[in-house]
Amino acid sequence: MSSRIESPARRTYSRWASLVVLCAGTLMTILDGTVVTVAMPAIQRDLGFSAPGLAWVVNAYLIPFGGLLLLVGRLGDLVGRRRMFAAGLAVFTAASALCGVANSQAMLVAARALQGVGGAMTAAVVLGMLVALFPEPREQGRAIAVFSSVGAAGGALGTFLGGALTQALDWHWIFLINLPIGVVAWVAALRILAPERGAGLGRGADYPGAALVTGALMLTVYAIVGAGDRALGTTLTLAAVSAVLFAGFTLRQARAARPLLRLRLFRSRVLTGANGVQILMIAGMYGFQYIGALYIQRVLGYSELLTGTAFLPAPVTIGVLMLGLSARTVARFGPYRVLLAGLALITAGMALLSRARVDGTYLADVLPPMLLLAAGFAAAMPAVTGLAMAGAREEDAGLASGLFNTTQVVGGSLGLAVLTTLAASRTEDVLGEGARLVTATADGYRLAFTVATGIAAAALVAAAAVLRPGRVSPAGQAEETPETGQVVEASEADRQSCANASL
Repeated sequence: MSSRIESPARRTYSRWASLVVLCAGTLMTILDGTVVTVAMPAIQRDLGFSAPGLAWVVNAYLIPFGGLLLLVGRLGDLVGRRRMFAAGLAVFTAASALCGVANSQAMLVAARALQGVGGAMTAAVVLGMLVALFPEPREQGRAIAVFSSVGAAGGALGTFLGGALTQALDWHWIFLINLPIGVVAWVAALRILAPERGAGLGRGADYPGAALVTGALMLTVYAIVGAGDRALGTTLTLAAVSAVLFAGFTLRQARAARPLLRLRLFRSRVLTGANGVQILMIAGMYGFQYIGALYIQRVLGYSELLTGTAFLPAPVTIGVLMLGLSARTVARFGPYRVLLAGLALITAGMALLSRARVDGTYLADVLPPMLLLAAGFAAAMPAVTGLAMAGAREEDAGLASGLFNTTQVVGGSLGLAVLTTLAASRTEDVLGEGARLVTATADGYRLAFTVATGIAAAALVAAAAVLRPGRVSPAGQAEETPETGQVVEASEADRQSCANASL
């Protein structure tokens, strides 16, 4: 009798302890993605990077990270997600040590690429593990809110840590800080996460398909992140080759006996729509994360440490709202309404940033839009995450997790490429008219913020049109596609999403 009473408590403790481990591993990889931003000038001075060469400190990480997410997400379903997660932590931690002792450009770029591999292995399976740990909708909402708050706050916290460590010590420590986190997270993953058996490599190891999709994704990320440094014709050629590889992958998956990616995954309007909305949302948010940091440094004249400190209200706001309100708000109003409200706040925040002045101040021109953006992201991110994962079956959870993280990388890379290119082009044009450097720089950043406002507005319109809950049938009935009127079977995940949205 006593064992029956104590068992649920043990299971609850184990699941939430597992969530802490997953969050710790995610925090490490997300911190690494933003901690580098503020340290880039110091890295350039120390290792002698040229301006185009310095971009490879970021690109070398993004290309393997974005290219491998889909593949390792599926492999996690086959070999076991805990095994993939723990292996990713080990690779990422070892690569961080190499970055921390790098004394040449080649060594740092190579170590960053290895970090990208480990980061992909870790990130691709996390959401799949989280959904499996918390299948009940309300608990799952709370878990996603905690996970999303760690990810979102970690992104902004990385800016602060990057500035603090670079100014207090040197840039090597932005990578060495990963070592204790990585070792503790790896040990905890092996001791706390429940062992699981994957489906087996023979159940879906489509190696030709894996080669096609990995090549296509890597080429896509490469084309996007380097677009500003090459001729337009070259970028278009890379995009065309990538499209051919994607087409070949699609044909392969349609005919393969054991496909790497089951194309039926994309029949879920909820999953496909949520990933599309996320691409636009993350692309717009990079206008704040990256361009905002540059505006504070190069226009307002803040140091690395002060720039990082200036970003602290964002993670505090995100953490408080996500942990205190997000899960309950989604449960009460549904993910659709919460997502729309969050995207509206993000659009308003970006619109305020587009008015940033050359003689602006932090309190008047940065802090108010920052708080709007943080509040909007705190609402939108858990909602879009829940919608994306609700559209996948349990056996495809790792693949859906990898897909969701892939669209994050594509959205971030696309936003970074477009916004930085537009800002640089506008700055050069204004300089050519005889303006001062700081005036031209501020004008370029205003253009980037204006475009980011348009991208956020597009995400809002897309979410309103595609994810409208009225288009999902009541539980147990069929869903009619608006384009053709063809009746298809509504998946259990879509029914659950409809139920959540109608609460």
